[in-house]
Amino acid sequence: MRYRNRNQVFIKSRLAVAAVLVLLSSSSAWAQSKGKNQSPLNTDSFQLADGFQAELVYEVEEPYGSWVSITTSPMGLITSDQYGKLYQVTPGDTPEETVVKPIPVEMGHAQGLLWAFDSLYVMAHARGKETPAGLYRVTDSNADGELDNVELLRKIDGGGEHGPHAIVLSPDKKSLYVCAGNHTRLTDLQTSAVPRTWREDNLLPRMWDPGGHAVGIMAPGGWVCKTDPEGKSWELISIGFRNQYDIAFNEQGDLFTYDADMEWDIGTPWYRPTRVCHVTPGSEFGWRGGDAKWPTYYPDGLPAVIDIGPGSPTGIVFGTGADFPQAYEQALFIADWSFGFIYAIHLKPEGGSYTAEKELFCSAPALQVTDMVVHDGDLYFAIGGRRTQSALFRIKAKPGVGEGETAIAQSESLHELRRDIEAGDTVGKLDNDADRIRWIWEQLGTPDRHVRYAARLQLEKYPLEIWQEQAFAEKDPQVALESLLALCRHADASASLQAKVVDAIEQNMEWENLDHMQKLHLLRVCGLLLMRLNGGDDNVAAKQRLAEKFTALYPADSVEINRELCRLLVACEADDVVAKTMDLIDSSGTQEEQIHYVMCLRAAKPGWTPALQRRFLEWFVKSAVFQGGRSFAGYLKNARDEFLATLSDSEKVALKDLIEMEMSEQDPYAELKSRPLVKNWQVDELLPIVEATDFSQRNLENGKRIFSMAQCYKCHQFAGSGGIVGPDLTGLSRRYTNQYLLETLIDPNKEISSQYQATLFELEDGRMITGRVANLNNNKYMVQEDMITPGKLTNVDRDAIMSSKPSSVSPMPEDLLDSFTQDEILDLLAYLRSADQ
Repeated sequence: MRYRNRNQVFIKSRLAVAAVLVLLSSSSAWAQSKGKNQSPLNTDSFQLADGFQAELVYEVEEPYGSWVSITTSPMGLITSDQYGKLYQVTPGDTPEETVVKPIPVEMGHAQGLLWAFDSLYVMAHARGKETPAGLYRVTDSNADGELDNVELLRKIDGGGEHGPHAIVLSPDKKSLYVCAGNHTRLTDLQTSAVPRTWREDNLLPRMWDPGGHAVGIMAPGGWVCKTDPEGKSWELISIGFRNQYDIAFNEQGDLFTYDADMEWDIGTPWYRPTRVCHVTPGSEFGWRGGDAKWPTYYPDGLPAVIDIGPGSPTGIVFGTGADFPQAYEQALFIADWSFGFIYAIHLKPEGGSYTAEKELFCSAPALQVTDMVVHDGDLYFAIGGRRTQSALFRIKAKPGVGEGETAIAQSESLHELRRDIEAGDTVGKLDNDADRIRWIWEQLGTPDRHVRYAARLQLEKYPLEIWQEQAFAEKDPQVALESLLALCRHADASASLQAKVVDAIEQNMEWENLDHMQKLHLLRVCGLLLMRLNGGDDNVAAKQRLAEKFTALYPADSVEINRELCRLLVACEADDVVAKTMDLIDSSGTQEEQIHYVMCLRAAKPGWTPALQRRFLEWFVKSAVFQGGRSFAGYLKNARDEFLATLSDSEKVALKDLIEMEMSEQDPYAELKSRPLVKNWQVDELLPIVEATDFSQRNLENGKRIFSMAQCYKCHQFAGSGGIVGPDLTGLSRRYTNQYLLETLIDPNKEISSQYQATLFELEDGRMITGRVANLNNNKYMVQEDMITPGKLTNVDRDAIMSSKPSSVSPMPEDLLDSFTQDEILDLLAYLRSADQ
């Protein structure tokens, strides 16, 4: 069936991944489930990494609730119902041999459990006034082998699924580390590795989530703390998370977490996917409410080790102690509750931190994994939560499985340097403050971001008057940027200091001599000096000077730099920022880029003309083709409303036709579908042409146009722009042959990655629902039928499912290339290759 003759199928599928490429990986056989009352307990439906097998340990019966937390103990495993009691579990070789019994204490509702110091520590998210949310210790008071005594160590102001979460033992086995989500207020702190100077630090007005989520919740967001076994002394370790459910240490003593995204934000420039973070002492990861989340390049925050994608993070654990091949024993296993995935994250030390690769280790539809532990050499995990069917499983390595990759190398010198700086070891051995600051100053210029970050935090511990003049005089760009950043974060509001920072920027930094990250760093310093210095007044003089400096540099040849230049110039009230930005909107290839500029311009004051006002409102009409999460449309509506509120009565009359125009949803693929059939392209026909092409001579602008027309950016990241629901296409030609790339374009159904494969559900009433289970509640599956509109879920009653099986249809459209000419295809491939270096 030709592409031009199948519009009904095309419209129904909405080209869910409508992109140039889904980077496919082979998937193992997945047995079809048959019969009514589909169960997530059938391990035959699990897709596992080669060399592993899964076993059902226990099917949780109705009185025992839905388990969300699990820990090891001398008594075996201990679990907790999300809304009920604690249970002791003695795993057997079969489900029938597994023994489960309630622990006879008034304790439970735990989202974190840990056995340490001859006690069971419990992080309860809420149990009413009698048992408030907090950190508890449960002990055996009379040594009869039964836990019987409950002690509240620290009440915590927070609850629910964004409340208090995990507890883990420190590497030296002397302390506890705990974490909590962004709806949890900080407890009283005795010390803090994080400088207590956090603010929202957003240069332009924030827009809160139109859906109402987390409205009014300010920094620091989710946090990690360290405390003693008695829970008396608390130290803040890290901030800026959305809702990290669990934390884990690797064998090298480094702490990691898996932070949640805000799936309602998908399609916006501030959307941040679920991600694994290296939690260093004093770290800030930049979660802020609404559209105010920090970009990962802000130097006052730290980036993730690896982005995972949309999902719902729950338990994590390192494979330490498992009878697994070495590569898996050292992997970080992370659970995605919504899509039923367990990933193995393979970490590699790099500089002061790590890089990582993800591997889909275990998956199945509706496999709502809540927590994991290593016990008796196996990986145990529980499923449950929100009163769904709960169970306990274990994953074993099959006999004879090889060792796999080599072990993680010992920490590099920069890794050790970062740790020394964080601990203050070298600093503390020096004789006086001058020597200490001199040593710290040297580290500010280190090429590694994590080392510089740690050094800046050390510098911020010393009074400004000791080092601020050195910051103003510093000629090394990197050192100057770090020291000026520290100054802006800690100085009291002062017009004189603000002017001196601008002087230092003008005198000591040449824009053309800065690299990409240094330019972004400089723009962040400029934003902070406007926000934090001069008491929040108009900062007229500083704004004028910065506008004069940066107006000529806008627009630049980098999307990220343009975003920050736009933000800064709007704040500085530059005269021509509106006109330049409207031109950028017209030339931007992705909806995320355009939305960023629109959100900035809604706060712009000078520079508006009747023609620019009309172009701005016309953009909102065009934006009806854009799609995103549940809050997406609300953000755009609110941005339009805010702009309309700035118009005079006469301006509203002049723009009446646009103001009264309804923003009805439009087909984003209309242009693509209107194109005539060019040819039924085949791999064998295109491959010799592609192999013989000199891509350096192709038209990259035309390739970019084709990429945009095909709506590839809806799902895919490319060179830092685009969506996140599909694989990142940057660097694809380094990883895949031309033949493989063409096969995935022309025949996307040949192999479908289990990470993106949908499930076909046949229901009692004859309906067929195709999608991925993205949420669960009691007996309801909430199925995501379209990956790029994650807020639209179809409710499916589990008891109404007659059968389920993997869908044989890729979310990629067939015949995608058939509407393009040979030259257009070659330009498209050239564009994709352009970001390979």
